Amino acid sequence: MFVTRRSRVATLAACATILLATSACGDDKPEEASAQQVRLYGTDGNMLNSYPAELKERASLVDGMKGTTPLTPLPDDFKSRLRAVNPALTDYLYSAETYDAVVIAVLAAQLAGSTNPADIAKQIVGVTNDGQRCEDPASCLALARNGQDIEYRSVSLTRAGFTDKGEPATASYATLTFDGQQINDGKTEFVGAGIESAASTKTPPKPKKQRAGGDPDQEPLVLGGLLPKTGDLAIAYPPMAAGAALAIKEINAAGGALGKPVTWKDGDDGTSPAVAKATVAKHVTDGVSVIIGAGGSGISREVLPDVVQAGKILFSPSNTDSGLTDVEDKGLYFRTAPPDSLQGRALADVILRDGSQKIVIVARKDSYGEGLQATVRDELAKAGIPDDRLKLLTYEPPADAKAAPVDFSGGAKEIKEFGADAVLIIGFGESAQVIRGLADAGVQIGQ
Repeated sequence: MFVTRRSRVATLAACATILLATSACGDDKPEEASAQQVRLYGTDGNMLNSYPAELKERASLVDGMKGTTPLTPLPDDFKSRLRAVNPALTDYLYSAETYDAVVIAVLAAQLAGSTNPADIAKQIVGVTNDGQRCEDPASCLALARNGQDIEYRSVSLTRAGFTDKGEPATASYATLTFDGQQINDGKTEFVGAGIESAASTKTPPKPKKQRAGGDPDQEPLVLGGLLPKTGDLAIAYPPMAAGAALAIKEINAAGGALGKPVTWKDGDDGTSPAVAKATVAKHVTDGVSVIIGAGGSGISREVLPDVVQAGKILFSPSNTDSGLTDVEDKGLYFRTAPPDSLQGRALADVILRDGSQKIVIVARKDSYGEGLQATVRDELAKAGIPDDRLKLLTYEPPADAKAAPVDFSGGAKEIKEFGADAVLIIGFGESAQVIRGLADAGVQIGQ
């Protein structure tokens, strides 16, 4: 239809006035209905200030993204001490849990009077329950050297100690929000989870008092890192490494353990079973008693048989797979991170508070991703979201850093056709490809 210039201007003005309430504007051609806006949600593996960089020139896509992570309100003093170790630190995810894993392991060795992993393992749960309360390495080590049973409380372990299974009985979760390309701390909300009565009441072996001057024949305690320096979870490495370094620094400033400085041997898990297994083998050869890691739950599952066979301890600050609670470990696996059975409830609450009605849960295909995906699905179902308004999708994470990036074009098309208004992405750094795929498919990402 031919339209004069004057009538065209009048038509456009009318359209602007009624905000596209009619079905035709401009050149009298019908426009497509406005695309459904989709809110993005994330989890502990991608709710970091370093995550937007994974999207490179499209980093603005995370603006408004919300998510949860195990996190307690960290004291400013603790953050300052971490930054003294790493002045470039921008995230604190799992820094407290890593710090506490190292301190608890060292205190357990001091109480056991030994570097033997089996003896240390028998003390770990007891370090956190039913003793003299102490809250820093110096005071806790002083009590332990004197043969005093202790109850350690610190930055990540605040309300209750470990369960019989060697994991926190209670936890704190934070709801985080990207404001632009940074997490806005002013919008962070905290919620508690778990029950204090779940903490262990078992009596550990009697602590051994350190004799004056220590034992000159005692070998120094050696801890080894199995943290994600490389791979999909490398974005979480800086705060975890800072937490471990700070703990070792403060422990040795307080006199070390068993009369000698504690030795730390660095090690990469690569977010890869092959890399992690090689690191574990080297730690075993180097006489490491306690391995701090792995970063990802799936990696810990892969290396745990090797660790157990070698008679060592695996102590993770960041494993959240609920299935690891009952894993066959001969009493040698521990974690300071809470299981995802608790985080699933927090995530579902965040999504439902925004009024979401058609929800897609995208997860990396491993024990962490699929385990948390199932937990969130169950929590949403309990809240009344019917099956036909829930869709579950998974993707294969890259085998290693040299592998091709995730191709989520097919999944993005499914999400668009489903008409989702909320997409939860459970993954690590590689999950940025899911967001790219959504944008490429024409999904309108909103806030």
